[in-house]
Amino acid sequence: MPGKTATASPAMIGRRPHQMSMQANYLSLKGIKKSFGNFNALHDIELDIAKGEFVCFLGPSGCGKTTLLRIIAGLEIQDEGNISQSGQDISWLPPIKRDYGIVFQSYALFPNLTIHDNVAYGLVNRGQSKADINKRVQELLTLAGLPDSGKKYPGQLSGGQQQRIALARALATSPGLLLLDEPLSALDALERVRLRSEIRQLQQRLGVTTIMVTHDQEEALSMADRIVVMNHGVIEQIGTPEEIYLKPKSSFVASFVGKVNALHGESLGGGRFRLGNVELGCGATLHHVPAGQTVKLYLRPEDFVARKTDGAAPCAVAVIQKIEFLGSHSYLTMTVEGMENQPVLTSIPLNQLEESGLTVGSRTGIDIVPDRARVFEHRCTAGAA
Repeated sequence: MPGKTATASPAMIGRRPHQMSMQANYLSLKGIKKSFGNFNALHDIELDIAKGEFVCFLGPSGCGKTTLLRIIAGLEIQDEGNISQSGQDISWLPPIKRDYGIVFQSYALFPNLTIHDNVAYGLVNRGQSKADINKRVQELLTLAGLPDSGKKYPGQLSGGQQQRIALARALATSPGLLLLDEPLSALDALERVRLRSEIRQLQQRLGVTTIMVTHDQEEALSMADRIVVMNHGVIEQIGTPEEIYLKPKSSFVASFVGKVNALHGESLGGGRFRLGNVELGCGATLHHVPAGQTVKLYLRPEDFVARKTDGAAPCAVAVIQKIEFLGSHSYLTMTVEGMENQPVLTSIPLNQLEESGLTVGSRTGIDIVPDRARVFEHRCTAGAA
């Protein structure tokens, strides 16, 4: 893709949108709609992305995230709406006229070309001199951690190495925008973790504005400055990983991102709730929920704290039904006395589990972290909240 030289900007680990608020929007989407026959793929999408930001489109299959990425790339044409990039209206430009590089899940490398020629492909098409092309290719191969692979062919590289080459090729023309379409989903688990860290570090080093489509929550939470959570063609929530995880704005976001306990209950007013025969105090953040309202109370596994029942009375008493060992921590499935029809999933660090001596069948007290609770009306369902 044709592109202009990207201006490297200082990229800080942990950078968040409020730290970029003084920057002008680099990419703006206004009123984007797209239908395929009678199927409405996207509904009035509104999104602004700052220069140098790393944004993840996250959602289940069929939610519209890939369609939106393809519209930004010009590979699909929206039915309505406008797109501007760096102040230029690109709404109806063909892909060749847009300033981006793209990396696909399938690598899409030319098997009959050497790695050097794969990376150089876009530069050759732009008519650059051989010396400049060789210099740029070597620079990118070094950046990708494969400086000696130029004479090899794609079939001689591992999946992770091929994806690094695909990334180098996408960056060869110094595009202002990098689009990543589920680039890690074809790799094994260890390679995914390794490569997502490398991609994030490279993006921060170059300061290139990046959009990545993924259905993997862990990828989005670990890599993005902001996450755009999508469902049924609409944006459910836009926020930092911390905001998405800790402060979901709908029952869908609360249920889709991370593990969660969705517990049926009734508000007693003043931030207190009744779940079966158990009463929970959930802090000042939920004082607005009126008494008598039927709700779903959302609590993460780590929002429950298992402890011995000696000393101050715990919030509730539970019996451990199952322990799922995951290395550094374990998930405990508990039956809470007074709300037996609603089992609770809790998380406990390995050291604490060993020290407490908890096993299947153990009876333990549990408390909650009150300010972590989120409440949505009981009638809310995933995707409709």
